[in-house]
Amino acid sequence: MSSTYGDKIKISVFGESHGNGIGVVIDGLPAGEKIDMEQVLVQMARRAPGRDKTATPRKESDLPRVLSGMLGDVLTGAPLAAVIENTNTRSGDYGNLLDCPRPGHSDYTAFVRYGGCNDVRGGGHFSGRITAPIVFAGAVCRQLLEKQGIRIAAHIASIGSVSDLRFDPVSVGGDLIERLSASPFALIDEGARDAMRAEIEAARLDLDSVGGTIECAVTGLPAGIGEPMFDGVEGAVAKAVFAIPAIKGVEFGAGFELARMRGSQSNDPFRFSDGRVTTETNNCGGILGGITDGMPLIFRAAVKPTPSIARTQRTVNLRTGENAELEIKGRHDPCIVPRAVPVVEAAAATALINLMK
Repeated sequence: MSSTYGDKIKISVFGESHGNGIGVVIDGLPAGEKIDMEQVLVQMARRAPGRDKTATPRKESDLPRVLSGMLGDVLTGAPLAAVIENTNTRSGDYGNLLDCPRPGHSDYTAFVRYGGCNDVRGGGHFSGRITAPIVFAGAVCRQLLEKQGIRIAAHIASIGSVSDLRFDPVSVGGDLIERLSASPFALIDEGARDAMRAEIEAARLDLDSVGGTIECAVTGLPAGIGEPMFDGVEGAVAKAVFAIPAIKGVEFGAGFELARMRGSQSNDPFRFSDGRVTTETNNCGGILGGITDGMPLIFRAAVKPTPSIARTQRTVNLRTGENAELEIKGRHDPCIVPRAVPVVEAAAATALINLMK
């Protein structure tokens, strides 16, 4: 089982949801760079569980303990290692999953792939809890990117049938980026908040869950980053984003809407503006031929509903070879979209720092 991403800046995630702890090792970081740990903790808090009614009631502080790679607040150049302790586990809630896999979860496929040795407690290494180390790594990487003028922010584009406004694909303001990247329920139009919360609450009361989409924008990227054919920006970002549990789709720019357009509608006309080449529209999402064109990089990710729901579901008993019914216990998010926003930002940061020259 490999949980490593990147070549220039290599990120290795370890741990299980109900193990002693989870963490990450980051290789290749430059020595001498100062890291603002308060800003790292802001990102960790945005993802942390138990802080909102829309999330699981499991409470974890998610405070990373740096083991190596940092002296004071300065990177030493050695591998940066951090661990996050698991302090609020109830492993007994998962005893029935040893034989009866949860529909929509990795229980069955992991059982087959690893010969039944996988840890099913809380999803083990397949749990959304493993995204906490990703956020730590992304929070470090985004600070290095910000020193190069590259900024990242995402927001809840939709939850169920309720949608937020979309980013202006041509111009994403710095004030908006700053507000979103610090918000635990990030929205462009904050007036959509109550309707989204109502959508989540309706699913929870119905013993169910609901999914949604997340839109991410990256500004300040210079033109010329990325390589064809297999090392393009879309592929690098998508690989990092698809590592997030529950992500089932990624689209760039206008995405699938492009399939309904003609070329005269989808093409982004070039023009000179303040001495640099820009585009009048940004249907391509800031990428052409796998290479950045200098416009904002825009992508959206589809998040499926949380598979662990309180309703009785049909499954199989792997021990007896019979059909079965499953009642899932434990504490689960009726919607993981709000907490996934900083994870998507972190995935984008880890992908882009590996593409920078």
